[in-house]
Amino acid sequence: MRIRILGSGAGGGFPQWNCNCANCRAVRAGAANFSRRTQSSLAVSANGRDWVLLNASPDLREQIAHAPELSPSSDDPVRASPIKAAVLTNGDVDHVAGLLNLREAQPLSVYGARRVLDVLAGNRIFDVLAKSVVEREELPLRAPVALKGAGVDLGLSVEAFPVPGKIALWLEDAMAADYGSKEGDTLGVKITETASGKSFFYVPGCANIDEDLAGRLRDAELVFFDGTLWHEYEMIEQGLLGKTGSRMGHVNMSGEDGSIKAFSKLNVARKIYVHINNSNPVLDADSKERGEANAAGWEIGEDGMEVAL
Repeated sequence: MRIRILGSGAGGGFPQWNCNCANCRAVRAGAANFSRRTQSSLAVSANGRDWVLLNASPDLREQIAHAPELSPSSDDPVRASPIKAAVLTNGDVDHVAGLLNLREAQPLSVYGARRVLDVLAGNRIFDVLAKSVVEREELPLRAPVALKGAGVDLGLSVEAFPVPGKIALWLEDAMAADYGSKEGDTLGVKITETASGKSFFYVPGCANIDEDLAGRLRDAELVFFDGTLWHEYEMIEQGLLGKTGSRMGHVNMSGEDGSIKAFSKLNVARKIYVHINNSNPVLDADSKERGEANAAGWEIGEDGMEVAL
């Protein structure tokens, strides 16, 4: 099984188009200890030919251009794509907007929770994914589903499970105490290769690591996990946004309630941060925060990074 990080950044990418924070200034200046990042997404394949997207970033067209395996081969028909399916973990703009790049009546399947599929159905712009050839498949919770697309069995299964989080920002209900969030608005997924039984977890958005999630991830071979912020008040202290990490629906890396501390008890063989916000000091490869994360066994995901299981 091959897994490729298409985009390792959070919403807006890195540098973000309208951000002049210290990190964004450094990466624009070409500082050697910073890497540019597109918005969060993975691709996975059991056979190296047929691929599944895990979320569809607004940067998907650029990501495909930098991943030759996601483009038609020289002996393919005049209309073809190795991308056979997309699995959506929530309705965030940075996870669904890339679907618009998959227009042109190309057969594939889109998997998502019922709430997310209803959002897509209620917004007619997503009708550019021709209903005659693009299947929309509801993901049940806590049950594995064989992934198929364009008439192909992809040799993979997905098990979706709810994780603590919140509804997408653009769907928030300001009058509701929980902003309108319900179970299924934020998912993690377990992807399993049918032939080998090897599996990994992808959790790009998570508000905290509760007992249920900890139990799922314990002893995992590989986890890609939410790395949005280093600490709770990061956005406020940098003058970027008047929201804490908790209000944004993301667990922080550091601190007593952070993911580094929580994962220290889970015996995960390999753990990689993705969905990293432009404000996060770990984006600086020479920072003490990067050193602390690495010392705790964490890798900082990069665009184009590949992992084989």
